[in-house]
Amino acid sequence: MIVRARRAPPVLVCRKCLKRSDEGCDVGRALKSELKANKRDGIKPAKLIVTGCFGLCPKKAIVIASGASLARQEYVLVTGRGEVPRALALLGGKRCE
Repeated sequence: MIVRARRAPPVLVCRKCLKRSDEGCDVGRALKSELKANKRDGIKPAKLIVTGCFGLCPKKAIVIASGASLARQEYVLVTGRGEVPRALALLGGKRCE
């Protein structure tokens, strides 16, 4: 049996990166608020899922991903709160220049 969720696909964020980054709390809050602000009519907003390490371990960035970006083998690195809207657009497959 196949079941479809009534929610947008989740966004995954590395717990280790959030803890290690100076901007971790701000980026986490910004991700949650941006996901709620971008909800579509009739569909619940995407959940932010805190995961284990992705194995990339950037020095001063936070790794985020989605199901679509993982299928493309792409991860997005965020260093500050201001990069969150662009990062979510990249996760959705949109190309921002």
